[in-house]
Amino acid sequence: MTVRVLLADDQTLVRAAFAMLVDSAPDMAVVGQAGTGRAAVELARAERPDLVVMDIRMPDLDGIEATRLLVADAALVDVKVLVLTTYDTDEHVVDALRAGASGFLVKDTRPAELLDAIRTVAAGDALLSPGPTAHLIARVLRGPDTGEPVRGGPEGLSERERQVLRLVARGLNNQEIADTLGLSPLTAKTHVSRIMGKLGARDRAQLVIMAYESGLVAPGSVGAP
Repeated sequence: MTVRVLLADDQTLVRAAFAMLVDSAPDMAVVGQAGTGRAAVELARAERPDLVVMDIRMPDLDGIEATRLLVADAALVDVKVLVLTTYDTDEHVVDALRAGASGFLVKDTRPAELLDAIRTVAAGDALLSPGPTAHLIARVLRGPDTGEPVRGGPEGLSERERQVLRLVARGLNNQEIADTLGLSPLTAKTHVSRIMGKLGARDRAQLVIMAYESGLVAPGSVGAP
């Protein structure tokens, strides 16, 4: 199955380099290139790609607003967005995740990592680095680190589901969650799916946002089980 990719970046050379890389992969194909956020939205509606690689900073309409428009379009419900940023400390990343992006990638990443990221997001998984992403979201959503645990969290979850959500917020995948809690990978995946259903989350990236915004996970507890 070929992953159909739309590239959105205002730098022509960057787009060209990414296009050559993506087209070199046997399981991917570039179906369009856009230099502005508005052009990205229009091309996505015309081409219906599986995934949009979206730069945050673009003229006319930035990547965050473009992502919000894509996610809100019922005809593009299956289109995933992978956001590109110059720095992994870019606070706009959180806005992009809130808007519906399924993950982010730093522009200077290695070629193989970009291709792996596209495959990961296209498959329906979130691309969230356990370290930088968690600390970035914690800083933006919860304020300064206090080191104090925060009680509460989304309503309607069992205690096991809360445990799983905390681990999702740390950036762990299903296998890592299973290893941490002594579960099978299938059971961990089932828990994640049920949590997404209960909270109405689009993907794991939204679960991370919800975990921090609700207070289930607090700064200083990122490394805690």
